Amino acid sequence: MSELPKCCICLDEFTSPVSLPCGHCFCLGCIGEYWRLHGACQCPLCKALFPTRPQLKMDQTLPAGALSEDAAVPLRAGEVPCDLCPAKHRAVKSCLVCLASYCDAHLEPHYRDAVLGRHRLISVLKNLEDSVCRLHGKQLVRFCRSDQTCICAMCVQTDHRGHHIVSITKEAARKKAKLKMRRMKLQQMIQERLGEVECIKLSVDLNKGTGENQKEAWTQAEGLVKELEEEITELQRRDAELEQLSDTEDNLHLLQVWVNDI
Repeated sequence: MSELPKCCICLDEFTSPVSLPCGHCFCLGCIGEYWRLHGACQCPLCKALFPTRPQLKMDQTLPAGALSEDAAVPLRAGEVPCDLCPAKHRAVKSCLVCLASYCDAHLEPHYRDAVLGRHRLISVLKNLEDSVCRLHGKQLVRFCRSDQTCICAMCVQTDHRGHHIVSITKEAARKKAKLKMRRMKLQQMIQERLGEVECIKLSVDLNKGTGENQKEAWTQAEGLVKELEEEITELQRRDAELEQLSDTEDNLHLLQVWVNDI
């Protein structure tokens, strides 16, 4: 009986508790996300249905809970910071309408306000502006093989109707297979150039002398070795770039880089 009351959605202590017109209480983030996913404003407990988004009241009778651990922990590598936090806490959602990412605290207006509540929230994206169709403002979720470009669901029904359309995930897997083949060719070229360098150095060592012809040959050999070593450095740099691209988990970024740079 001494345990603190808990939200029936997250089954944890209340964070920013709010009460619905039916009297039931939930975490603000929990009920906001519940309504967003279900597409209707309904109480998860009594199933009371509200035709319009009701005014949520802060429940002062329940403990508000401590700050979430995510808000206090410094950002880890690869995590996206909240666009509104001076301290740059970890973002938990990105908004496709606002084109911004928010932590739990700054996401609250999207759950409380009726207008903001209609905004499309998605999992956090690093390159948010690049993930949205500039024509329709929708998330890029398809790839048009006919035009070699990333498109949204509306593009499929309009400008790209009848084109060869596949999912971002499927096309990314295809591109990664091609990247693997390109890396194999690059690595083969690197080994060939390294072999040429060794052959030139060995040839010079076997024909050492003091004559003018020998000095000229040595100068030419040095020039060739330098050119080959510069080419090897460039090939290795390119291979490292392709390796990094192959390892990325951001399939959309992979396809956008492929179209623009590869």
